[in-house]
Amino acid sequence: MRTVKEVSSLTGVSVRTLHHYDAIGLLKPTKVTDAGYRLYDDAAICRLQNILLFRELQFSLKEIKEILGNPDFDSDMALAQQIRLLELQYERIGNLITFAREIQEKGVRKMEFDVFDKKEIDQYKEEVKSRWGQTEAYQEFVRRQENGEDFDKAGKALMALFEEIGELRELPPSDGKVQGKICELQSFMTKHYYDCTKEILKGLGTMYAEDERFRQNIDKAGGNGTAEFVRQAIEVYCCGE
Repeated sequence: MRTVKEVSSLTGVSVRTLHHYDAIGLLKPTKVTDAGYRLYDDAAICRLQNILLFRELQFSLKEIKEILGNPDFDSDMALAQQIRLLELQYERIGNLITFAREIQEKGVRKMEFDVFDKKEIDQYKEEVKSRWGQTEAYQEFVRRQENGEDFDKAGKALMALFEEIGELRELPPSDGKVQGKICELQSFMTKHYYDCTKEILKGLGTMYAEDERFRQNIDKAGGNGTAEFVRQAIEVYCCGE
C-alpha cells in the first residue's frame, strides 16, 4: 500500500489532483485509515496509469470515468487502442515537424492544411468512446441484452454477412454491390444491437481494421484483407461517394 504522497511522488500526479479524482469517484483509495490517510494498492496504481494514458489522449475526466466504469472494460484491448491512438498522434506530430522544417529551410509558406487534419484521430477516439463509454448506443445495447436478445445468433449472422462482403473484395470499395452490403451491415447493426448512425458505422470500420481480434475474426469469415476492405467500403459509404 502507498500513501497519497508516495503515489504523487511515483507518478508525478499532484496530491491535490489525486484528492480531486477521489472526490469525483474516478480513483478511490483502496483504504482510508482511521486517521484519514488515503492508501492505494497496485490495482489502484494500474487504474491511475489508465487514467493518465486516456488524459494524454485528450479524453475528459467524465469520459474516462464512464470508460473505466464499464463492466465489460477490457484493459488489454483498451491498451491496444491507446497504443493505436498514440501512434496516430506520433505520426501526425512527425508530419507537422516535417511541414514546419520545410517552411523554415525553404522560406516558403505553403498553402497546405492537410497536415493539420485530425479527422482520423478524432474518428478513432469516437470509436473508443462508443465501445467503452456509457453512450446512448451502449445503453441501448445493454437494454437489448437484458431483454433477452440472442447475440450469439446475431453474431453468427454478422459473420455470414462479412463472408458475403469478403467475396466481393476484388471489386472497388465504391462498387454498387459492395455499397449495398455496407447498407445491409448498417441495417443489421441497427436491428440487432443499437441505432447505427454513419458516425458509429465509421468508428466500427476503424475498429474492424485496427483491432487485432476483430480483424482476425472478420478475415477468417471473409478471407484475408476483408476487415480492411470493409473499412474502406464504409468510408466510401459514409462520405457519400
